[in-house]
Amino acid sequence: MSVLIVGASLAGLSAAETLRSSGYKDEIVVVDGWDSLPSDRPPLSKQVLAGEWPPEKATQRAASHLHEWDLDLRLGLAATSIQVDPDSSGPGRVTLTDGTAVEPDGLIIATGSRPRNVTDQRIDGVHLLRNLEDSLALRDDLDATDGPVVVIGAGFIGAEVAATCRSLGRDVTLIEAAPSPLMRVFPQAIGDFVADLHRANGVDVRLGVGVAELECDPTGRISGVRMSDGSLVEAAVVVVGIGVIPNVEWLADSPLRLDNGIHCDETCLAAPGVVAAGDVASWYNPRYRRQMRVEQWEHAIQQGEYAAKRILAEMGFGDTDMQALGAFDPVPWFWSDQYDKKIQMAGFPDASDEMVLVEGSFAEGRFAVLFRRGDECSAVLGVNRPRHVMQARMKLEASLDWDGVISLFR
Repeated sequence: MSVLIVGASLAGLSAAETLRSSGYKDEIVVVDGWDSLPSDRPPLSKQVLAGEWPPEKATQRAASHLHEWDLDLRLGLAATSIQVDPDSSGPGRVTLTDGTAVEPDGLIIATGSRPRNVTDQRIDGVHLLRNLEDSLALRDDLDATDGPVVVIGAGFIGAEVAATCRSLGRDVTLIEAAPSPLMRVFPQAIGDFVADLHRANGVDVRLGVGVAELECDPTGRISGVRMSDGSLVEAAVVVVGIGVIPNVEWLADSPLRLDNGIHCDETCLAAPGVVAAGDVASWYNPRYRRQMRVEQWEHAIQQGEYAAKRILAEMGFGDTDMQALGAFDPVPWFWSDQYDKKIQMAGFPDASDEMVLVEGSFAEGRFAVLFRRGDECSAVLGVNRPRHVMQARMKLEASLDWDGVISLFR
């Protein structure tokens, strides 16, 4: 038997580790288009960018264990196509960039995602942030310049970069096209808190206005951002953080369903013998009764582990049993460090959910809120309230029942 993992991402290597820890001793091939292992992402917008950590400290936790897992690791080789027979019990044939092909018994796709950009042009001084090379290039640019920094996009990556640049003493403008940050996910009160946090730390926050174009000086280097209202924001460095795109283009001619990622069932199965994990997977979470795609560090680990067990069950390996494994129905979890605030969230809220303040206050900058959707609690979010968030998270993992979660705070 053999398993092919496409993507040496956090999810991909978590899957490899789980295959071995589950007793699978046959061939594991891991391919990835990058020439080196992807780095651990959370420090890239914070400690590495600020110069507090050396680059080597941002390696994936799996990097030091690869030799123990006996992997056929092929870096610098990407998958270019897959031929899947819907009537077959196997995943089919995967072709690589060097023209070779792999025909595994099980296929795990963990190709991750890449940042969106506001322009197709390569402009000196305009940065995306997804890997270690991006973080180091941005850090070098910050070291080499002393003018204002403009961050486009006030999601969590953009907000973290803005906070880090302010900690370095730079003038920062944070631009968000929506009326408030994070409005796609949270009620406006949360976004307003994040905006006010940045304003209190000296960031020029501009909301409800989009980017018309990027302007350059005669040398071709960025000089400013022209806004949709006609105003110009001067910039020595620009960072774009407006979301990501799942890496699924190589699957365009495959029979796999592509729907904001690779469409999977509640067990992460995309086709016979094919599972997906991490940023690229769009799967049905029965706990929340919806299709979802989650771009979070801990989620990538969890889904990679689950995908490995699912593919072993699909291959009929050992005593891996689908009834015992069950569906993949996690409570998503993430955190974000901005200035002296640690923002933590467990769950999957929606902007239309009712928000209930259960601890602290927005004014003091330390609070916990629950999000209510009918008779269920969809999520908990806390700012500098880790104990309350952890307690609510455990309740959510047991049940989304509103009365059960709110009882913690009565």
